[in-house]
Parts: sequence; structure tokens; C-alpha cells
Amino acid sequence: MEMRFPEVQTPEPSELETGRLLFAGETEFLKGVVAMDGLPEADRVEVCFAGRSNVGKSSLINALTGRKGLARASNTPGRTQEINFFTAGDIYVVDLPGYGFANAPVAVVEKWQRLLKNYLSGRQTLRRVFVLIDARHGAKAVDEEIMTLLDRSAVTFQVVMTKIDKLKKGALEDSLAKTRAAMAKHPAAFPEIVLTSSEKGEGIPTLRAIIAGIS
Repeated sequence: MEMRFPEVQTPEPSELETGRLLFAGETEFLKGVVAMDGLPEADRVEVCFAGRSNVGKSSLINALTGRKGLARASNTPGRTQEINFFTAGDIYVVDLPGYGFANAPVAVVEKWQRLLKNYLSGRQTLRRVFVLIDARHGAKAVDEEIMTLLDRSAVTFQVVMTKIDKLKKGALEDSLAKTRAAMAKHPAAFPEIVLTSSEKGEGIPTLRAIIAGIS
């Protein structure tokens, strides 16, 4: 019997095409923001990506937009504290720095956490946060901290599992179960999980279609 994973339902061909067209045009870097007063005008729908350091967030955004160097990764957690805004069609795609700051100074961590909380709770045009979780590890305590913050901010989030190509089916089943158990505690969680591999392109068309549907 074929195993069915609890991922997002396969979009209709028309939805996949809408998603493809959204990201077929130029996706441009707009600005990096280090304080709330630097945010661009809230004149369009926003979706943002959050995830702990080294979860593969930059690779996913690059795969999503079809531009390899658009989002730049840092191997040092806490090095970049900017909220990066990109334009894709008539929406903003927002890249939040990786959370998990083992090597960052305390003052840097506190400043970033304040900015993160202010942005998530005060941005009326923010429609969904995609919380990235490494499929090899499942949801960790630091992921649940972000989920709790999103609950309090009343911002819907959807879990995107990355690097699924690195796991065999049985291990992926275990990781999904662990992640679903964590999600069950959080009322802001969107019920469906998206399974992705930036390297193999798996789940990328589905994610594009979801974003196009939100906008």
C-alpha cells in the first residue's frame, strides 16, 4: 500500500500555471531593513520565510524565484539581522534571518528578537509565514518558540519541510509525525505541510501556487 504524506494537496493545473507565471518574471531585491521605520510601504500582500540557521532557507527562496544568487546564505548564525524584501509581481517575498544565535552577541540577539516580534505583530499586509523545518530533524524547541510567537501575533503560518531528498521514506514519516505533533499545539498553524527539496525541485511548483493563491 502506497504511503501518503500529509502534504499540501496537489494544486490544479491552472493554479500551478498561475504560480509559475508569478515567478517567471523578474524577482528583485528591494531593501534590507534593520528597524521598523525602514519597512517599505504596506501597499501589497506579503509572505515571509522563517527558519533556524542552516535550514536551507536561502536555497529554497532561490529555487522558488529561479535565481541562484538572490538570497545569500551565511554559515554564521546571527551574522545577518536584516529583514530582506524582494518584489515578485505584485507581492513582497520577505526573508527573515535564520533564528538560532549560538555565536551572536547577546545585544545582537535581543535587538533582532525585538525587530522580529514587532514585524510579525505589526505588519497588517503579512498574510502568511512559511516556517521552514529541516526534514532530517523535525520540529525543535526553537521552532516551537517561533510558532508560539506567531500564535500570539495571530499570523497564520505554514510549515515547509526542507531537504526531504536527504531522507528515506521511513525516516521522513517519523520526522513528519514529530512535526505534526508540534503543530497540533499551535492554533495559528495552517493544517497542511509542504514537502520540498531545493536540490531536486520537489515541492517548488506547489509552493509557488500557494503563494500565488494568497496574493
